[in-house]
Amino acid sequence: MPRARSRAVVVLATATAALAASVAVASTASAHVTVSSTDAAPGGYGKLTFRVPNESDTASTVALRIQVPEESALASLRAQPVPGWTVVMTTSELPEPLEAHGQEITSYVSVVEFRADAGAGIAPGEFQEFALSGGAFPDDVDELSFPAVQTYSDGTEAAWIEPTVDGQPEPERPAPVLALSGAASSGDAADSAGTSTSAEVEDDGASGVAVTALVLAVLGLLAGLGGLALGLAARRRTVAP
Repeated sequence: MPRARSRAVVVLATATAALAASVAVASTASAHVTVSSTDAAPGGYGKLTFRVPNESDTASTVALRIQVPEESALASLRAQPVPGWTVVMTTSELPEPLEAHGQEITSYVSVVEFRADAGAGIAPGEFQEFALSGGAFPDDVDELSFPAVQTYSDGTEAAWIEPTVDGQPEPERPAPVLALSGAASSGDAADSAGTSTSAEVEDDGASGVAVTALVLAVLGLLAGLGGLALGLAARRRTVAP
């Protein structure tokens, strides 16, 4: 094989491998259980949305258990009903009472578990969103952690409980972290929100847009390298004696 053409083929193969690795990393990163809010702020009330993708190719997600640590304790916490799922709440005593609307709160919801009814669940290739509403959020922090355990129909579990530490690589299964950045509200934000069950290929988040742009850019590079390889081969044939 001519040297110029060989070099082009090597570059093409390298770029292809880089594309595969980039897509694999992006897919893994987008598969975490996450929590977000548009209105949660320190000292206020808001709605928390937990997004749960199914990572299994053969089993359905049949339960999500969300832990509320003492440092994340809320005086009021409610769950939004999800068709086909049952909600179970567990309360725990507080070592120090919370004050809400002039009243002392001595216990709080420490665990929220969503359990799929018979025949329900999150099938492979799908995701589901679960919503909680509550407050008041602590006024001296800007983020809260909510460890969660995802249970599959084959009995396996994915424990999203590892802490994320600044300056260190993201753990394999990080605990969902809520950023308190919304505008504080004075009342219990128990507004309703629709649930979603859809293919896991999502286009509505910034990460999806970034991945799409990356793929298109690399595909363009591959097309250019392919044209370069063909051009070099044609040139080699033209100048050959």
